[in-house]
Amino acid sequence: MGYIRIFDTTLRDGEQTPGVSFTPEEKLEIAVQLDNLGVDTIEAGFPSASKGEEKALKDIMSAGLKAEVCGLTRTVKSDINAAISCNVNSIHTFISTSDVQMKYALNMTPEQVLKAAADSVQYIKDHGFLCEFSPMDATRTDPVFLRRICRAAEEAGADRINIPDTVGIMAPQAMEKLIRDLGAVVKTPLSVHCHNDFGLAAANSLAGVVGGASQVHVAVNGLGERAGNASLEEVVMGLHLIYKMETGINTELLYGTSRLVSRLTGVVIQPNKAIVGENAFAHESGIHTRGVTVKPITFEPFSPEVVGRRRKLIAGKLAGRHGIEAELEESGFHPTEVQLKQIVDRVKDLGDKGKTVTDADLSAIARTVTGEAAEEKIVEMTDFAVTTGIRVIPTASVKIILDGKEYIAAETGVGPVDAAIKAIQKITNQLANVRLTEYRLEALTGGSDAVAEVIIKVEDKDGNIVSARGAREDIVMASVEAMISGINKLLIRRRQQNT
Repeated sequence: MGYIRIFDTTLRDGEQTPGVSFTPEEKLEIAVQLDNLGVDTIEAGFPSASKGEEKALKDIMSAGLKAEVCGLTRTVKSDINAAISCNVNSIHTFISTSDVQMKYALNMTPEQVLKAAADSVQYIKDHGFLCEFSPMDATRTDPVFLRRICRAAEEAGADRINIPDTVGIMAPQAMEKLIRDLGAVVKTPLSVHCHNDFGLAAANSLAGVVGGASQVHVAVNGLGERAGNASLEEVVMGLHLIYKMETGINTELLYGTSRLVSRLTGVVIQPNKAIVGENAFAHESGIHTRGVTVKPITFEPFSPEVVGRRRKLIAGKLAGRHGIEAELEESGFHPTEVQLKQIVDRVKDLGDKGKTVTDADLSAIARTVTGEAAEEKIVEMTDFAVTTGIRVIPTASVKIILDGKEYIAAETGVGPVDAAIKAIQKITNQLANVRLTEYRLEALTGGSDAVAEVIIKVEDKDGNIVSARGAREDIVMASVEAMISGINKLLIRRRQQNT
């Protein structure tokens, strides 16, 4: 098994994602998480771009991370000096080498580019820094010139040479051959940096490793310009489980890292994204749910716990008896065979009507069928009011009966929904200690009297997660209904587990 270095560029190339901009504080938070995750190098930014970038790099350097911290520069002395001033561990310098970019982006001749590259590498090494050199747009560069500039960088003292597929045009077989051919020309460790314009970034990165690359550039959630970079989580799991290569990554932190970056960037992860998408370990089909409840490997290539996830069995029209039974048992229900058939039939009927069946829905059906139709209400809201306006701070007040005792609370928030949820949590926190982990407006039926459907996920201190739903003409009321339902669900589950 060979060791492959993971060079993370979430804070640099990832920040070039349209609409993404990190504050220095956010960069530091992500850098600390990447360090805990175990990446070898954190490309923390482009120090010459702004004072904020420079501050971010200096803050990260002061954090005492184990990972190598790298600054990006053009082959320009002012850029390099800015990186030197940040006292980074390494400097990654690049220059365009394809004919089209040399002519139209740089207005430089190949000889000028060659000299700029060699001089910059030499300048970095003369100042005592590790140096990584990238011939930008390498995969569209004349092969003869690419070999020349890689040799020149090596002779100038480059510690690593990175080969970027800048516009994502390579096929895996071609990427493997390119790295293998360059490895015959230079002895300096090679790296690959692949973009995802054709959806091949992860495949091309792995192919580069097969060709001899000892390092891969990646970004969390595949962030980056245009279609993004190679996804850290996809590349790492491919290396570990398909190619049997080693990295320094603690895979159990992959999901948490993905969620952190998604929250700070505002970039939503597509549900069917490999490894970290919400549906990556979700099963609805009857054949699949039967398989994974009996032997998980039947329909999962690896255990979800390996990447910090949990398996999710979905109750829907394609759901099978085994999956629904497993979900019910987890919630403390043990129906008879006759009752289970009735529950399955009702779930499928709801699915045929286009309804997504949540945990709360499934429990409600189970209670009805097993003779517990009247839902236990540990928490019940008896009154609620909210005020908001242009010059009014959104404020909500609630009256709640909790285990037979009445409580009243008021809170402010950034909006009426936020204020209402905070007011509820103010009362229930001591007993329920729940936090809202996901909130979404699932459907609007149209028109001014449209029914808003709110779906939430809440989690308690023991890691129990439930989803709940509220449907009202008023979005605030739908949100409150969902929150109360979710808290009741968690409390009921906790009491069932303690009995």
